[in-house]
Amino acid sequence: MEDLQEKQEDQMVEDAFQHLVDSYLATKHRKKVDLITKAFNFAKHAHKGVRRLSGEPYIMHPIAVAQIACSEIGLGSTSICSALLHDVVEDTDYTVEDIENMFGSKIAQIVDGLTKISGGIFGDHASAQAENFKKLLLTMSDDIRVILIKIADRLHNMRTLGAQAPNKRYKIAGETLYIYAPLANRLGLNKIKTELEDLSFKYEHSEDYEAIQQKLTATEVKRNALFDNFTAPIRSKLDAMGLNYEIKQRVKSPYSIWRKMQTKNISFEEIYDILAVRIIFDPKNPKAELNECFDIYVSMCQIYTAHPDRLRDWVSHPKANGYQALHVTLMSNEGEWIEVQIRSRRMDEIAEKGLAAHWKYKEGEKNESTAEVELDKWLTTIKEILDDPQPDAMDFLDTIKLNLFASEIFVFTPKGELRTMPAGSTTLDFAFTIHTFVGSHCIGAKVNHRLVPINHKLNSGDQVEIITSKTAHPTRQWLSFATTAKATTKILAILRREEREAARKGEAMLNEFLANNDIAPDSLVIDKLCKFHEYNKPENLFVAIGLGNFQLGPADLGELAERSEKRWKRLFSFGLRSDKKGQPVEVAPAATIDRKKILSLTDESLRTRYILSECCKPIPGDAVMGYIDDDNHIAIHQVKCPQCQKLKSAHGNRILSARWDTTDLALFPVDIHIKGIDTKGLLHQITEVISVLHDINISRLTVECLDGIFEATFQVFVHSTKDVREIVGSLRKVKDVKEVSRV
Repeated sequence: MEDLQEKQEDQMVEDAFQHLVDSYLATKHRKKVDLITKAFNFAKHAHKGVRRLSGEPYIMHPIAVAQIACSEIGLGSTSICSALLHDVVEDTDYTVEDIENMFGSKIAQIVDGLTKISGGIFGDHASAQAENFKKLLLTMSDDIRVILIKIADRLHNMRTLGAQAPNKRYKIAGETLYIYAPLANRLGLNKIKTELEDLSFKYEHSEDYEAIQQKLTATEVKRNALFDNFTAPIRSKLDAMGLNYEIKQRVKSPYSIWRKMQTKNISFEEIYDILAVRIIFDPKNPKAELNECFDIYVSMCQIYTAHPDRLRDWVSHPKANGYQALHVTLMSNEGEWIEVQIRSRRMDEIAEKGLAAHWKYKEGEKNESTAEVELDKWLTTIKEILDDPQPDAMDFLDTIKLNLFASEIFVFTPKGELRTMPAGSTTLDFAFTIHTFVGSHCIGAKVNHRLVPINHKLNSGDQVEIITSKTAHPTRQWLSFATTAKATTKILAILRREEREAARKGEAMLNEFLANNDIAPDSLVIDKLCKFHEYNKPENLFVAIGLGNFQLGPADLGELAERSEKRWKRLFSFGLRSDKKGQPVEVAPAATIDRKKILSLTDESLRTRYILSECCKPIPGDAVMGYIDDDNHIAIHQVKCPQCQKLKSAHGNRILSARWDTTDLALFPVDIHIKGIDTKGLLHQITEVISVLHDINISRLTVECLDGIFEATFQVFVHSTKDVREIVGSLRKVKDVKEVSRV
């Protein structure tokens, strides 16, 4: 029986490898099959006897990663061999030198780069996170293929994530959504970016994912009919133009739909752009493909009315990741706006495969492609960020991420030079793109010859002249004006330098104060003062003293004179705040928790074991997870909480899976926001629904009426999300109420 299973597995491995070879032979790359076969045999021998959590032979994973690198990214033999060998050095006794001796220096260099960033970007500690991410970006700047193969590796791990434990799934999915999907987007891998987002969404919000998938399936027939009716006259027009083309449907991904529902607070039925139409054509003259895009656009506008504010010309000005297309939104005969994306065959392949496709089309050309020039600029920015000595891990990740997903605008210098900036950039951001000195002394700018402050947001087409002053100097407030990674990094570097000087001065002042009062400056004394002045670490206390934010005096001596340190209690944000005697309940530490088990959130455990986070106020029925905080307590967050997204990606090993197991005794606070037409008696009708129909007391109420619009936020105490759905459903039936949502 075992022999039969072994033969079946060997055949499965051989079939998978043959599929990889066939895919490679179908490409335009040089046919180095012998080298790929050698790499496969070496990896197969190295991983012999090892299995994945799913139970299949481990070698299936490197083959799958190589298949993605070949078929979905379009890489050649060097990358395919590196993908096949990417886990050999990490998981076996073979070394990078062994790889170099057998396969050459280039493959060894890529495998070495992949080994350094193995096991995900993030470790247990903040410093390790920052350092590992630095390694990834530094390696990426040496050879872009390292990050492309790493993205392929992550994609296969996401496709097989179901075999992992729940807490591991949260960690990997959170990390993927926070870093890998934006990286794929920045490198032009649109298809992979979308799949990474959807897979992360599927594991983090399984119920929402399934609900959207069901609605997409239910509306498919109607969508297909709309597509056929809308494209029929377009096909006739393109045929008359003598073009060789194809027209595809682009259905919005479940994650994009969900994000839009969350950010705009709308239902699935209210999203108008679920369907888009993509026209892909073969240009008659490759040098005139831009003109042909506009010819098609003009012909579309002869059939349908174009939306005046929704023309996006990514043809003349490609995005920073190389994306090119002409987007126009047209009014269909059914009265629906439909976006049409016009691309040449070259543009389409670049949109799907990013940089790898650029290299393919660049063969034989002398000039560098726009995408590679933009990529070099981006890598230069990253190198500048990496020069910052000791960034906090999360600040570092946020700074990098600022530029990963940003849309672009086009801004001009006084001399007419074109600069690409992330959408939402300010004049301060623009100043730092010119030079650090210009940015750090910026006091304002002239935008289109009009004087504006440093926080003025720029628009495409603006011409910007920066105004500087020697007296101007960065402050903490500047961080709220900066939106680009470069500006934020430079401002932080300047502030950190000043704060280091202030910390030295402040520590000296504190030591002098303590010495004058015969107090030894030990760690307990410093800790007491930190808590008294509400600073989380001594360095922040020293900086505050050095900058003169407060004066040391009698109050500090009184605090230090107390024999017992104050005990800081944590109270819950729900009904069960205290024990039977009315005393606050001390929260137990997380040391005794089995991290692999799912936390059961009972009424009693919520009193004594866990903290319900104020940032998202989870209640029974919400998808939740646990997080072991810096005080070794377990905080419960909603899975969709923005703060939770950061925690999953940066502190994945502290994440715990959790489920509700409460009775209907506990009450939890919920804020409900209502918006509608300001009519007489509306507030009375709303309070009647809550208080009379549902027999619930309103604990807090804020109301604002402006220009005929009524807005109110109620806080009520409920048992679960079921109560919330019932209240929201009843409120939506009130006449003149237009929007109801849980905050």
